[in-house]
Amino acid sequence: MALLLFITVIFMIPSSSAYGPPSPGYWPSSKFRSMNFYKGFRNLWGPQHQTLHKNELRIWLDKTSGSGFKSVRPFRSGYFGASMKLQPGYTAGVISSLYLSNNEAHPGFHDEVDIEFLGTTFGKPYTLQTNVYIRGSGDQKIIGREMKFHLWFDPTQDFHRYALLWSPKEIIFFVDDVPIRRYPRKSAATFPVRPMWLYGSIWDASSWATEDGKYKADYRYQPFVARYANFKASGCSAYTPARCHPVSASPYRSGGLTRQQYAAMRWVQRYHMVYNYCRDPKRDHRLTPECLHSH
Repeated sequence: MALLLFITVIFMIPSSSAYGPPSPGYWPSSKFRSMNFYKGFRNLWGPQHQTLHKNELRIWLDKTSGSGFKSVRPFRSGYFGASMKLQPGYTAGVISSLYLSNNEAHPGFHDEVDIEFLGTTFGKPYTLQTNVYIRGSGDQKIIGREMKFHLWFDPTQDFHRYALLWSPKEIIFFVDDVPIRRYPRKSAATFPVRPMWLYGSIWDASSWATEDGKYKADYRYQPFVARYANFKASGCSAYTPARCHPVSASPYRSGGLTRQQYAAMRWVQRYHMVYNYCRDPKRDHRLTPECLHSH
């Protein structure tokens, strides 16, 4: 009986990956004020698929169109974030995103930093894809730097905070203030330096979004809705003087992360990362030289 009880208890104790991450000890989102959507952004496409109520934005995709928005100002560094809540159920082929880009200013030769939720099939988790493009293009020569995660919570159940910090030294991706990825500047050739705008969108990427395109968007489940709130875009705009000091994601004014933040990030990457481009044997890592020195 005692042995049976012991075995039962063992199975009831969740693995460490079932808990949330260790505390990062510092919450960058608390350092930046939320903004009124219309003060900082404008509709970019699909205006008929975008509504705002009490500063909660809803954008949706159906078989006629998706929708997207864009910050009014371009930035050269800053903290960019929003709370998001995703559509439950079958969402294969659908991408809900928050990202920095200058693709309209530099078509075919742009920079981009992405937080993208790749839709999924019934019973499977969303994939959060982070990506960095440097002077990429749409001509199949684009070099992605993807890291993908399955989160430690269900992003359809509630709003959670997602953010990017972009400074001249580094790019850091956050989920609920926990850093999940740090992309340091190792050379000018592997880091975006030109001004970018903040965007959000929902669109049909059936050709690749879910299991490399195996599952497509199914419009029997339309509309697919992405909800956004607590918009934040703080930092050095492209119009501020050169002396504008980049914001930090830690108590250190010079940037970087604390030991506690690194510990939280290591936990996420150990238990929740499902793809790392630097560890993909099918990739030609001469095209991503930063991988040659990563561990």
